[in-house]
Amino acid sequence: MKSNILIIGAGFAGVWSALSAARLFDQAKRGDLSISVLAPQAELRIRPRFYEPDVQAMKAPLAALFDVVGVNFIQGNAERIDASERLVGYRDGHGEQREIRYDRLILAAGSQVARPAVAGLAEHTFDVDQMESAVRLEQHLTGLAALPASPARNTVVVCGGGFTGIETATEMPARLRAILGSDAKLQVIVVDRGAKVGAALGAGITPAIVAACEQAGVQWLPGSSVVAVDAGGVTLDNGEYIASKTVIWTVGVKASPLTAQVSGERDSFGRLRVDDHLKVIGQQHIYATGDVAWAAVDELGNHALMTCQHAIPMGRHCGNNAAADLLAVAPVIYLQPKYVTCLDLGGWGAAFSEGWERELKLQGQEGKDLKRQINSVWIYPPAADRATALAAADPAIAIV
Repeated sequence: MKSNILIIGAGFAGVWSALSAARLFDQAKRGDLSISVLAPQAELRIRPRFYEPDVQAMKAPLAALFDVVGVNFIQGNAERIDASERLVGYRDGHGEQREIRYDRLILAAGSQVARPAVAGLAEHTFDVDQMESAVRLEQHLTGLAALPASPARNTVVVCGGGFTGIETATEMPARLRAILGSDAKLQVIVVDRGAKVGAALGAGITPAIVAACEQAGVQWLPGSSVVAVDAGGVTLDNGEYIASKTVIWTVGVKASPLTAQVSGERDSFGRLRVDDHLKVIGQQHIYATGDVAWAAVDELGNHALMTCQHAIPMGRHCGNNAAADLLAVAPVIYLQPKYVTCLDLGGWGAAFSEGWERELKLQGQEGKDLKRQINSVWIYPPAADRATALAAADPAIAIV
């Protein structure tokens, strides 16, 4: 029976783990080793773009790519991890309960929006976290045109002023005008706990955020929190009520709940602590990557963020190292000292920064051109060509 690397998840980290493991097995010319990816669908969903319209198009097919590099795809949802038996229980595409054994497991199950115990949050808010929920929001926005004009219809409240909240808010006025008409009296309001506009992203790019929001007409309520949501709007912690038919929740994320089934140290996001080879500390046969991995990116105390910027190179290293483990060859150390951001700011453009202090380097249209390149080219998987795909999975490739 072939020794098997099992990868849970077909997001950025999962896809690149599979390609990288395939690359090392190919170099070793070992046909007795196999790679399987377990995920609900054989497609990479381009989650960083879910704040944009036409969400259903934000995906890349994976079946042909996996086939050409020799990766087996298993359709299903992982539900149970038994580390002692090296076993994963899952529900397949037909709803049947099944099990699969592994020799090495790569947990790349991603993350999900955090939903605290705020009254009415589950029933009355939207999000752009997963494709299904982003499509639901898009359908809701389109349906607003059928409602009579009112402040509630024309007001969108974005809860959270972090990266996702800002991109969602600054894109929203153009999306609403396309649906409700250019004459509609719109309000897009960001409710954020930070003391100032863009506080979560630092002083370096705050002026760009302020300028973009002023141009788009996006209002901020800093130092505020939503304490309740109902069908008509939101209640803030100061007692103020904002009438709105569209409340979008972007406040924080947490690692996949599958991490709770693996023994190990976790951070505040639920991510499993990994060593510099991305193996879960305390586990002999389990690796973690992407949004489920609490991984150091340098020797200065910085850790990977839950973004594709870190998930792609983490996947390249993780797949390589799981394969190296089976081949009994030396693993590679994961380091990613260079950190950048490229924040989409709607019609104003975008802001590109470098370093953990987020020093602004490009803004406006220059930043927007780079953002479009990132979103439409750089983060997509390679073409279904074996040589091209395996070469792209080399962990030595420099990427930010």
